[in-house]
Amino acid sequence: MKIKSVGEFGLIDILKEDTIYHPANVVVGIGDDAAVLLPTPRHLQLMTTDMLVENVHFTMKTTLPQQLGYKSMAVSFSDIAAMGGKPCHAVVSIAIPPETDVDFMINLYQGMKEICREYAVNIVGGDTVSTHHELVINVTVTGEVDAAQLVRRAGAQVGDIVAVTGTLGNSSMGLALLSKGQWEDYPFAWPLVTAHLTPKPLVGPGQRLGKMGATSMNDISDGLASEMNEIASASKVGVRLEQTKLPLSKELLEATERIDLSALDCALYGGEDYQLVFTMNPADFSCLTEESVGCAFTAIGEVVEGEEVILLDKEGQSSVLKPRGFNHFC
Repeated sequence: MKIKSVGEFGLIDILKEDTIYHPANVVVGIGDDAAVLLPTPRHLQLMTTDMLVENVHFTMKTTLPQQLGYKSMAVSFSDIAAMGGKPCHAVVSIAIPPETDVDFMINLYQGMKEICREYAVNIVGGDTVSTHHELVINVTVTGEVDAAQLVRRAGAQVGDIVAVTGTLGNSSMGLALLSKGQWEDYPFAWPLVTAHLTPKPLVGPGQRLGKMGATSMNDISDGLASEMNEIASASKVGVRLEQTKLPLSKELLEATERIDLSALDCALYGGEDYQLVFTMNPADFSCLTEESVGCAFTAIGEVVEGEEVILLDKEGQSSVLKPRGFNHFC
């Protein structure tokens, strides 16, 4: 059955079921002119938005609708996590070709509802329109953070440790494998493909790092090189990273033996890892454990005087690390 058969309001009636997962902060959800929400006293409100356009950010040739729904929420949750906060409410606006199947939309929203259930985030509204072009999804997420644990990009201090959670480059390699097809033939491919299609936003670790003294933080959506330059620019400092310390998964290294793609390039420029890169005073950093943070993390460099991001290679030679992540207008 096509969407044009049920119409806008029929589609909304189908999709709005099972959208509230933390009702204490919702006075009115979907169904009125606006949502009515109850903020937590003495908490700062956070807001972020992300737009995904078919054949720019995703292709249905390699993505299932449920995976797309999950990821469309995950990327915004990750922005909230990078500021030490927790996501609370989501608003979804979507432009849909009228020939789209209703089942496609149901599966898309199942992915959204899956991650919202996982992180107790309410879907409280949105808009649906038709388009004669590709599918467009716009997600706006609000969150909240205790003022004492808010973390911004501007805050890194000279002498701070630079660290990242998890491993880098998996998503970029996963995309390459999906684009080439036949990735199912490689036993190492599944974690890489999963990292690209259904990334896990690090909400818990982001909150813990905010409480434990992170001086700046960014989520790695456009590649480590881009995110480090954003922190350096906002904090008015320099950064020195060591190539040998970048955490790379065994699956990524194995994939580079089959795919003509540099593991270093994946880690620095690939993007969409949605790990967290953060800075912290050495004394506070020494108190961190994998258990206290909630995930693995690795020190990869330090904050220094200056205004550039420098990378030391395996031979100890230094070079300026420029941002080379995805740019919509280049």
